[in-house]
Amino acid sequence: MELSPEYNEFRISVPQEFENVFTHFYFAENTSDIPVTKTLLPTYQTILLFCFGESATMSTHEKTTVNVNKCMVFGPVRQSFDYTLPAGCSILVANFKDDAFFRFFGKVSIEQSVRHPDELLEENCFTDLWHQLTKLDSTTEQVNHILEFCRPYLQHQDTTSKLLSSFENDLLNPVKVIAEQTQQTERNIQRKQKEQFGYSLKELNRYNRFLKAVKIIEEETGKQRKVKWFTIIDECGYYDQSQLIHDFKHFMNISPAQYLKFQQEICNPKSK
Repeated sequence: MELSPEYNEFRISVPQEFENVFTHFYFAENTSDIPVTKTLLPTYQTILLFCFGESATMSTHEKTTVNVNKCMVFGPVRQSFDYTLPAGCSILVANFKDDAFFRFFGKVSIEQSVRHPDELLEENCFTDLWHQLTKLDSTTEQVNHILEFCRPYLQHQDTTSKLLSSFENDLLNPVKVIAEQTQQTERNIQRKQKEQFGYSLKELNRYNRFLKAVKIIEEETGKQRKVKWFTIIDECGYYDQSQLIHDFKHFMNISPAQYLKFQQEICNPKSK
């Protein structure tokens, strides 16, 4: 009989109906006797995290540590952070897509999303939901329950947000194009982007450049090939090696070479 691994993790896709709300759900559990620490890459997503069993902890670059007893909402996740699952702990994470969290809870949620959801909503909806989830037997049932819980609250995405979410032409300025399409000022498009998504397009472009570099590194190491840093610099649009290093320091507080060394300990939710 084959023993199950002592640390289990997997992604859960969402039904088509919710594809513009969540990118995916993530589950992890520690069934070993010792704590397990992982590093989460930045995602620029707002995250709703439920914790079961022992309390998980999160630690930032500035060494700020937060205990997650039942549930917490935070994001958009701009920098990597460490999370530790002690023995007997499991987590279930809902990853909101684009402006979906804004469409649930409005402007105040994005501006104050580091706070506990109970404080955000001035009621115990997420804590009540956590209690409901503890009574379910499987992760699949829990995910379905969260989806049903969200359904009545979700507002439809407006035209501007749809255009911002789906814009894919790297050669054009999305702010200028969408302003012309919707007959709005560029300033208004920038304001909506920041207000409803929680980050600017400039921030997002920098993150996507960094993420492209990470994916090339993962692909090369997966094929057991030596990483060619100057190829990455060229393909991702970096000016030079120092700019590449600066981005890794900004997003992860480590150098590209250190990322390569510690890759197995780092969770990249965008690469699977």
